[in-house]
Amino acid sequence: MTLHNKVVIITGAGSGMGRATALHLAALGAKVVLGARRAPRIAAVAGQIASAGGQAVYRQTDVTRLEDVQALVELACAQYGRLDVIVNNAGISPLSRFDALQVEQWNAMIDVNLRGVLHGIAAALPVFGRQRGGHVINVVSTAGLRIVPTMGVYAATKNAVRTISEALRQESGPHIRVTEVSPGMVQSELLDGISDPAIRQELQAQSEATGIPPEAIARAIAFAIDQPEDVEVGSLVVRPTSQA
Repeated sequence: MTLHNKVVIITGAGSGMGRATALHLAALGAKVVLGARRAPRIAAVAGQIASAGGQAVYRQTDVTRLEDVQALVELACAQYGRLDVIVNNAGISPLSRFDALQVEQWNAMIDVNLRGVLHGIAAALPVFGRQRGGHVINVVSTAGLRIVPTMGVYAATKNAVRTISEALRQESGPHIRVTEVSPGMVQSELLDGISDPAIRQELQAQSEATGIPPEAIARAIAFAIDQPEDVEVGSLVVRPTSQA
């Protein structure tokens, strides 16, 4: 497998899809570098990986701060000598109707879901350029493929990242790969951030009934990485078979 010994940064690695991806890639022999705002969470994930014989380091990271993401890239290079993949996974979803006027929450989604991805790209590209190789993986959402009420701003941020991913792919030439992964309904803590109780309860019920485990997304990310260097998996949609 081409994953063995690859150095992979994962943001939002303390829970959900990020945590599952870190554990899965480390089990396959990758050296993972974990970033998240909650340091105790990523410390626990790194400890679990180390206990299983894997390699992991971590740094508290707020993706809305470019300097934090740059420091995470510097940690990867200092610890392991290079960076092969960055998984821009950190995201929030405080869903609401537009007439609820949750402007601060709109801004927070723009900052984390969109600006955070741009910061990951900005931090990783100079390293990838020097190495003449690298892989950017952006986690988007099926919310951008089927627009529904309450998800307008969230879907907009994810579709913006979808656009960024395609433009970056075209600009990057033969040495840098770009992949977007669109999860559908996944069982994770992401829904806990929804402030509207009715929306949160409805989506949590759907997640419990039909959501797929975060490990399904981890396997998709591993699949995209584990291709020959001249093969790029541009887009993956991973959702429950029962999802509309």
